[in-house]
Amino acid sequence: MRYKLLGKSGLRVSELALGTMTFGEDWGWGASREVSQQIFEAYANAGGNFVDTANNYTNGTSEKFVGEFIHSDRHHFVLATKFTLSERPSDPNFGGNQRKNLMRSVEGSLKRLNTDFIDLLWLHAWDGLTPVEEVLRGLDDLVRSGKVNYIGISDSPAWIVSQANAVAELRGWSSFVALQLPYSLAGRAPERDLLPMAKAHQMSVTAWGILGGGVLTGKYNKDNNDPKRYNGAGEKSKGLAELVMAVAEGNGRSPAQVAINWVRQQQEKSSIIPIIGARTLVQVEDNLAALEWELSHDELNQLSEASPIALGFPHDFLADDEVRHLIFGDTFAMIDNHRE
Repeated sequence: MRYKLLGKSGLRVSELALGTMTFGEDWGWGASREVSQQIFEAYANAGGNFVDTANNYTNGTSEKFVGEFIHSDRHHFVLATKFTLSERPSDPNFGGNQRKNLMRSVEGSLKRLNTDFIDLLWLHAWDGLTPVEEVLRGLDDLVRSGKVNYIGISDSPAWIVSQANAVAELRGWSSFVALQLPYSLAGRAPERDLLPMAKAHQMSVTAWGILGGGVLTGKYNKDNNDPKRYNGAGEKSKGLAELVMAVAEGNGRSPAQVAINWVRQQQEKSSIIPIIGARTLVQVEDNLAALEWELSHDELNQLSEASPIALGFPHDFLADDEVRHLIFGDTFAMIDNHRE
């Protein structure tokens, strides 16, 4: 396990984060307390220190388990949790990004986690209602109070994140050091705007859904009793899974490791930290084994070419040779751009 600086901060986090949405059986699936602890200990023994949970995961059970597991060595672990999602569906102020819900949610998380502070607090999803200034001021107050060390933002439009960090810098408030989003070989949409934005703002990216909802493991390609998030997978997805399985077989590795390493090796697009999640000890051990090897350059290209993404306007337009000539004349190829 190696470590990365989290965004513009000096915080050191492991190159794989542990997602804990599977901790607890309150939702009818997931891991028991015993198995959750086994998963956590396997991750920690491998050198992992970056644990990701949320206020609503398994109705708060995930936070309780995580709090118990890290309590004996609290300052070693980088604890990340989230606010936004509703904890009382009938109450309009028990969800969202407004200050009232933010403060209430954080106090609840601190109690469940049995800690005095949160290392990284994520805004879980943009609610489209709360002014960005209200969100930032509330988060900055939590940082200044010592209850939160750093802030991040998840599942939000790129223009909102850019606006927020510009406002934060202008006002002297805490800015977002990290971005969380879904990203996998089967779902490359963040490459359009979110990853370039994160790179420009020097934000780290924690990627969830790196197995494409399990599609990339190949479990939808055959009849089996493995738990499935979807009713099925399309032929295109199954074809991509076949390639992933072939690459895995050629390396003597699992398809999950191939999918993880494809994300892990996209560092030129941004500073990316895959989030691994598991329901069994065997699964987390297999995921951690991805650190033992890497995909070759040819394998990366083969996989990427099998799942192409159209960047669309304005990216394709601005990359067009005729448009570049209109902008730069004959000089574009003569300019060394150190920012790429």
